[in-house]
Amino acid sequence: MRYARVGARVGGVAARIAGTRILGLEGQRGGNAAALAAALGGLKGPIMKVAQLMATIPDALPPEYAAELATLQNQAPPMGWAFVKRRMIAELGPDWMARFSSFDKEPTAAASLGQVHRARALDGTELAVKLQYPDMQSAVEADLKQLDLVFALHRRMDPAIDTTEIAQEIGARVREELDYRREALHAGLYALMLADEPGVRVPGVHSALSTGRLLTLDWLEGRRLLDFVDHSLEQRNTIARAMFAAWWLPFSRHGVIHGDPHLGNYTVFEEEGAPAGINLLDYGCIRIFPPSFVGGVVDLYRGLEANDEARTVHAYETWGFRGLSRELIEVLNIWARFIYGPLLDDRVRTIADGVAPGEYGRREAFRVHKALKERGPVKVPREFVFMDRAAIGLGGVFLHLKAELNFHALFEAAIEGFSVEAVTARQGAALAQVGLT
Repeated sequence: MRYARVGARVGGVAARIAGTRILGLEGQRGGNAAALAAALGGLKGPIMKVAQLMATIPDALPPEYAAELATLQNQAPPMGWAFVKRRMIAELGPDWMARFSSFDKEPTAAASLGQVHRARALDGTELAVKLQYPDMQSAVEADLKQLDLVFALHRRMDPAIDTTEIAQEIGARVREELDYRREALHAGLYALMLADEPGVRVPGVHSALSTGRLLTLDWLEGRRLLDFVDHSLEQRNTIARAMFAAWWLPFSRHGVIHGDPHLGNYTVFEEEGAPAGINLLDYGCIRIFPPSFVGGVVDLYRGLEANDEARTVHAYETWGFRGLSRELIEVLNIWARFIYGPLLDDRVRTIADGVAPGEYGRREAFRVHKALKERGPVKVPREFVFMDRAAIGLGGVFLHLKAELNFHALFEAAIEGFSVEAVTARQGAALAQVGLT
C-alpha cells in the first residue's frame, strides 16, 4: 500500500515535470518543485528523510526543488501509548516496564524513522529511549525505489550531474540508520574519538536496554542551539569551536564524519549559566572513510593553498573523479575554493558575511551547475556526497551562530602532523576497540 501511495504521488509529479519539459515550459519549474514538496510532505516517513538529504546535497537537484524540499520537516505523527507498549514488548519482553523506574508516555521527539521517550533507569540514570517505528525496513525500501525514479528523471531532464552514485550513497546511509545496534557502536566510537574534548559530550549506551530497533542512551541535558544566536559573541564562538572539534577532529584523525547537519542533532550544555559546549545526540548517519580519502581532503587544501595544480588534481582523483579535463578541474575548483575558503583565510572572520543560512553554497552550486552543463556531465563519487553535505551543514551552523573565528588556525591544529598512515592506524585501532567492521 505504501509503495503504491508513494509511487502514485511521485509518479504524478514526474509526469508533470516531463510535460513541462516536452512543452518547453521551463519557467514553471518552481511550480513543479512546490508540487513535489506537497506530494512528499503528505507522505511522511522515510521519504521525508530522503527528501531532506537530497535538499542538502548541492546540485543533486535543481535549486528550485532543493529550496522547496528544504522546507519539509520530520512531521511523522508519534505512536500512541498502546502502540509504544506493543513495540516495547516486542523489543524487551512483557516485563519491559520493570526494567525502568519511570518511562514517559509522551515522546520528547518524533522523526521520520522513530521517536524518543525520556525515561529513568533503576539506578536513577536519566535515559533517552529511541524506538523505531514498525515495518520501517519495508517502508525505506519502497521509498528508495521512488528516489531512484526522481534521480533518473533528473538525469534525463538536466544531465549536468550524473546522480547515480548519489542515489547509492543515500540508500546505503538510510539503510544503516535502521540498524540501532550499529548506531550504538557509532556512539561508542565517538566517545572514544572525542574523549579528550571537554567541549563535546557523547551519551553512554545502555546495551541491556537496547536492541536492533531500540536504542537507549544517557539523557544529556541541554538547550537548542538556536536559543543562543543572540548571546554574546564570546559565547557563540564557544559553541562554534565545539562544533568544529566535533566534526573535524574525528575526520582528520580517524576518517569519520557525522553526516547529518540537522540542528536537532545538537544541544548546548551550560556550566555556571554560560554555554560550555555541545551534546552530540544522534549517531545514525555516520560515514567512515578510507584513510586515502582523508588524504585527498588534505591534499586539496594544500594544493589550493600553494596553487599547486598537480596536487589538486591528485586530490580529485583520490576521491574517485575520473576523466577530468582542464575545464572540468576549473569547475570543481569553484566549489573547492568555496568550501575551503574560510580554512585558507588566516584571519578572524565569519564563514560567509551576509549570506543567509538557507542560501549558503547555492550561488556557487549554480555556477558549477551552469559550467557543467557546458562541459560535463561528471559523475560525483559516492564518498564525496556526505562529506560535501556535512561541510555545508556545518557552515550553516556557523552562520546561524554568526561565529567569528580563525577557521584557518583551527583547521591547521586539526591536521597537525597529518599522514594517511597515522589515520589508518588510529582508525583501525578505534574500530576494533568498539567492535565496528
